[in-house]
Amino acid sequence: MTACAIEGGSAGAAVPVDPASGEAEEPGGSDEPDGLIEPVGQGEFGGPSVPDGPGGAAAVVGAGAFTIAADGSYAARLALAGQAQDAAWFPERWTLDGHEPYAVPLPLDQPEEPDSDVLPLADGRVLIRRRVADRHAFSLLYPTGPGTGELPLGALECADDTPLTLLPPSPDGASAYALSVGERSTAVWLVAGGAYGPEQVAEVPGRCSGGVWLDRAGRMLALDREPVGGGPVKAVAVDLDRSGGVTPLLQITPDSNDRLLLADADSGLLLIRSDAPGHDRLGWGVLGSCLPVRFPECLHPADLTVTPFAVQPGQTLMPESCAVALRIDGAAGSWVGVWRPAGRRLHQLAAPEGWLSGSGLWTRDGFLKLPYVGRDVPCGVALLQAPEDGERGAGPAWTAVTESGMQPSAAAAPLPVCKPVPLGQAPLVGRTAPG
Repeated sequence: MTACAIEGGSAGAAVPVDPASGEAEEPGGSDEPDGLIEPVGQGEFGGPSVPDGPGGAAAVVGAGAFTIAADGSYAARLALAGQAQDAAWFPERWTLDGHEPYAVPLPLDQPEEPDSDVLPLADGRVLIRRRVADRHAFSLLYPTGPGTGELPLGALECADDTPLTLLPPSPDGASAYALSVGERSTAVWLVAGGAYGPEQVAEVPGRCSGGVWLDRAGRMLALDREPVGGGPVKAVAVDLDRSGGVTPLLQITPDSNDRLLLADADSGLLLIRSDAPGHDRLGWGVLGSCLPVRFPECLHPADLTVTPFAVQPGQTLMPESCAVALRIDGAAGSWVGVWRPAGRRLHQLAAPEGWLSGSGLWTRDGFLKLPYVGRDVPCGVALLQAPEDGERGAGPAWTAVTESGMQPSAAAAPLPVCKPVPLGQAPLVGRTAPG
């Protein structure tokens, strides 16, 4: 058992994969982005805000990280206000599904610590985790008139500095989960959306990290697990509806470290990082497929680090057609990459100035939303169309377009071709063929 106690409340089959043989790929182009992006749109909140460090929808949160709700309606981060020594951290909620993005500050009577975590729910409330002495305290924040409302959810008391991190937003939009890593096992806690405060819903032998949702119901969770006593890290699937039953998910070679970075429930596309080819490489596969994991050469540009952060939804049973957004890090900084499995080409593109690096989301029709901030734009989103794989030549590969439609922030009250196969005895939910 992990060394955590509750305070303020009660409590498939493996995917057969093999390393791909050397596959001829088209070159990924130069190591520099193709062109500049002209960002559009700015928010209504005029308070001070500064560009932050890396973060994203699938990232474990921290100061400055930008986390997007599972349905793309809201996002949240810790923002910094004030000048120099007087600067203070406060939660900030972004609305992303309207005609123009806007941010709502959620400050309380005292500033937040920079190691606090925030996570948006689909009803507009923001979960915050604070470290208070030897406890992790959870609350829901929401705008109420000119102020901020707070609903305490209870706390977890963790001995021996047991680390606890929030998982990416649950697909159901109403729940939030956290990982507590112990010496011999890892506990999965439901910290928002339960009936009686924090509740342990699973315990996985070994030390786990990561966290990727495999379905749209918030039932199947993939974790990267290191066995007790050491050994290669392997991704496993945890069924939260079956008392945390664990099944193997990735096994490329017996001795390789195989981690799952992203998954798309519609198409079954998996983005994987593994050292099976001899060193860490970014690869892709299909959930439940008998085909091997592939490691395209274009996703391994020299002297650059490539990390996926968003997959285009809505490509039902068509994983090769999904557009994948990637953060590319090099000596010149960070910029954006776009790649499709069928295209075998990595488009490298300049990011908007002030991009919240590693964060963004796709629309179903192939537009990528990239959030950014600056001194004159405290809340902006660049809405950009993905380039086609056949495009060649110099110049920008993206076209900036404006968003349409307007929807206010939600109220504080909660709202009542390769064929993938199910995950063995723990079938996925929500993946159906088009009617």
